[in-house]
Amino acid sequence: MPSYDFYNNDTGEVEEHFMSYTKLDEFKENNPHLKQQVTAPNFVGGVGDRVKTDAGFKEVLSKVGDAYPGSTVDQRYNGVPIKDQKTREIVKKHMDIQSKGK
Repeated sequence: MPSYDFYNNDTGEVEEHFMSYTKLDEFKENNPHLKQQVTAPNFVGGVGDRVKTDAGFKEVLSKVGDAYPGSTVDQRYNGVPIKDQKTREIVKKHMDIQSKGK
């Protein structure tokens, strides 16, 4: 059940009331001294730590990993073996050394 914030014109305080949307209009008519305040809604994205990533989103992350080889996303979603990663690091290291020598 959603909560609604109302400003009390008599006391100058903000009150929170829980009710269904269908009863909201009736509540406003019965309480003319309360003015509804507009607030941002609260959204729950997931519950717990075992939220699974959608297969379509995994595919998107895989493509991101392809665009950035050696990145964390690439390692996680494309399964880049550690041997390939270390090989890339060594090749990069030697290319940097050779480019400094020129």
